[in-house]
Amino acid sequence: MSGTRRRGHAPAGRGAARRTGSGGTGGTGGTGTGGRGTGGTRLTRRGKILAWGAGVTALVVLGIGGVGAWIYQDLNDNISAADVDDKLGGDRPENLSPGSKNIMLVGSDSRDGANAKYGKDLTTMQSDTLMVLHIPADRKWAAVVSFPRDSYVQIPACQMGDGKTSSPHKGKINEAFAIGGISGEVAEAAACSIKTVEAHTGLRIDHFMSIDFSGFKGMVDALDGIEVCPEQPIKSDKAKLNMRAGCQTVDGETALGYVRVRYGVGDNSDIGRIGRQQEFMDALAGKAQKKLTSPDALYGFMQAATKSLTADPDLAGIKQLYGLADELKGIPSDRLSFLTVPNYPREADVPTDKANVVWQYPQATDLFTALARDKETTKAELKADVEDLLYASQVRVQVLNGTGIGGRAAAVADKLRLAGYTVAGTGNAPASVAKTTVTAPPGMERQAAAIASRLPGVKTTTDPAAAAGVVTLTVGPELKTGDVA
Repeated sequence: MSGTRRRGHAPAGRGAARRTGSGGTGGTGGTGTGGRGTGGTRLTRRGKILAWGAGVTALVVLGIGGVGAWIYQDLNDNISAADVDDKLGGDRPENLSPGSKNIMLVGSDSRDGANAKYGKDLTTMQSDTLMVLHIPADRKWAAVVSFPRDSYVQIPACQMGDGKTSSPHKGKINEAFAIGGISGEVAEAAACSIKTVEAHTGLRIDHFMSIDFSGFKGMVDALDGIEVCPEQPIKSDKAKLNMRAGCQTVDGETALGYVRVRYGVGDNSDIGRIGRQQEFMDALAGKAQKKLTSPDALYGFMQAATKSLTADPDLAGIKQLYGLADELKGIPSDRLSFLTVPNYPREADVPTDKANVVWQYPQATDLFTALARDKETTKAELKADVEDLLYASQVRVQVLNGTGIGGRAAAVADKLRLAGYTVAGTGNAPASVAKTTVTAPPGMERQAAAIASRLPGVKTTTDPAAAAGVVTLTVGPELKTGDVA
């Protein structure tokens, strides 16, 4: 997965989740702090686990050293490889911290075969879970960042696997996986998700793993089920789920519905589902560590796990996964953070949109920039940073053209309107400028930071002589319309 992007800035993304918040830390698996929790569920075990995909990785290698050579090869052959290098293009972010790794983790929800009954009218692969595991160069901490599937983002042009290329457009972030996977090929699906994540975070994705939910059922059954403790009954025809309240051991079929269910539990949010999935993986890891002492259980579990796994060629093998797990094993549990991209309902900016969420700026950009530069961010730090919520629609901005090229201010203003900002006006700057600037009067520093975070490499200045009540964005010659997030 090679190629470099010309700029090293971690650009702001678009899209989001139902409410502001961050995930848990120290292996707790929590997510979302917007006041409605994780759907009213709790689990009886919590263990050291690195999230959906990374958790499977760690579990896959639990018993490798004790299996025979023929079993090792059998399991190794189960893992599928998908090369995405030639599908990503050359305009990619640089790795600003050599030695660090970003691994994209996708929970694939294909509706083929055994999964067909879980959805209707779906003709391509779906992505119910999207995360990035960041491993710093010093291997002393790690972070798992969840991207709510309802995040409303710009999806770039992607190869669709049938000789066609999709058109750039706005949509939910999980649509990228479906667009690329329209022909059923994981490589195209993963490549489109990688392009989307890179464009909105500035993080260079070094590897990916896709875990199909059908294999997940086999892993749960190999462990004789997992205990969960919903505080309220859960009934969902869509997820094929009917659970009583209280602790109970669920089999693979029920577990799949439990981690997929959104409506009919808690606040019906995607944020709640993220928390439930992270917590379930904690419980799965805890049960596996105790149960996989039995050769039969170990073999059945690893068969299901490896058959459900597709990765880039550098990770698609038992030896490669063992090496990754070896890198992670020294990270203490209190240095492992589960985070969710800061967000709020897009309805706050666009009243008619009740289905999507948008990321909170500049907090989202600050998070991505910190990770790109290997700066540890904890749940507590992220929570403190997002408590003072600022909607895009609350930011008034005037856009001035300082390039001397007609139409530049109007084009940039259109992009900002689409992102939810209130454009107070456009016009020409008093004189041409060498570089884009963002200026605000005293007291509007937060609003200025929100605008600047959507523009690569642009800093803010405070000027008492600036126009009152608005942020002034003066477009310079280096700012391209496509750079506006």
